[in-house]
Amino acid sequence: MEEEYIKEQKIKDITKKEKEEELIKSVLKTKAELEIARNNFEYAEDELIDYYSYQIKANQSKLDYLLGKAKKRGIILNLELKMELKNKKVI
Repeated sequence: MEEEYIKEQKIKDITKKEKEEELIKSVLKTKAELEIARNNFEYAEDELIDYYSYQIKANQSKLDYLLGKAKKRGIILNLELKMELKNKKVI
């Protein structure tokens, strides 16, 4: 008896613009998380110093990756774009 495999279908294909918006949101979110980790590091004590230093390194690596990806796609991030996305409640 042969088994029949059913191909899964995507629920929704997202457009190029939606992909770009998601990438921009990820960049802005990671940048905010990096800033929070840096601020927390300033006041950290004992074992938390290591925790926040690792968090800073991880967020910086993630941000570098996302910015490289945005650059390859030709996305230019600037303050105007950030404000526009805030006004649209995208971020």
